Amino acid sequence: MTIQTVIARQRVADLDAAVPFYEQLTGLRAARFSHAGVSLASVGPFLLFAGTDEAVRRFAAVTATLTVTELDTAVGRAVAAGATVVLPATPTPNGHRALLRHPDGGVFEYVGP
Repeated sequence: MTIQTVIARQRVADLDAAVPFYEQLTGLRAARFSHAGVSLASVGPFLLFAGTDEAVRRFAAVTATLTVTELDTAVGRAVAAGATVVLPATPTPNGHRALLRHPDGGVFEYVGP
């Protein structure tokens, strides 16, 4: 399995106040969007999100997003090493995703073709 990138997820109280720091830190402009009542900003390797406790519960439960070169292989290797599948691979507008719980309890989103 080749992990191409790791995207750190960070809940913030005020997205407008938080974004400038991450733009300065990375030298990149934020791509802002919303999904399921949550306001999000993607800034390089960071995914910032804000919203009510109820709305962000799903986003906050995931430690990080891992983009991988081959999703089925990555999931197979992770499971063989002790991970459990929380959500099997499902299609998304940008490929496929699966949620896995690592042996230490962290939940990671795996994204790939």
